[in-house]
Amino acid sequence: MLPSRIWRFPVFRFLAVAVAGCLATGFAVTASVAQEAMKVIKADELVWKEHPVFKGAQTVILVGDPKKAETIIQRVKFPPHYKVPPHTHPYSEVVTVLSGTYWNAMGDDQKGNALKPGSIFTLPANHVHLTWTEDEEVIVQVNFTGPGGVSFVNPDDDPRKK
Repeated sequence: MLPSRIWRFPVFRFLAVAVAGCLATGFAVTASVAQEAMKVIKADELVWKEHPVFKGAQTVILVGDPKKAETIIQRVKFPPHYKVPPHTHPYSEVVTVLSGTYWNAMGDDQKGNALKPGSIFTLPANHVHLTWTEDEEVIVQVNFTGPGGVSFVNPDDDPRKK
């Protein structure tokens, strides 16, 4: 037990509440990302592969297995003038722009937002959005809890059917 005088320090109170909140919400590192040893991933050693859904885009999975209910960290590389039609995912996601300008529009918004490197957008599960690139290649990092998945608002837009 900590001495009662320690609670007089606002920083300690903040840290105690933050840690308790993280543990209560499951934000702390879980077994799904636990590893037996440290893992280092160097950008110049990534092996990019054809994205299984977004044909013409490339992807690399940095952490996790998208087929499982665990934390996934994925990078996606989109070529210039690439469009992803309106779609949803069964999970919430956090998308971070690493390079290029990435456009994102939510719901019925056709105007969208230009997102520069360092920008993020977050989406709740099953939220309709569309994305695109303009004159440059874009790399994004997507964090979510699997399993992965995508459904297109218009099923005819699904590149897996073409």
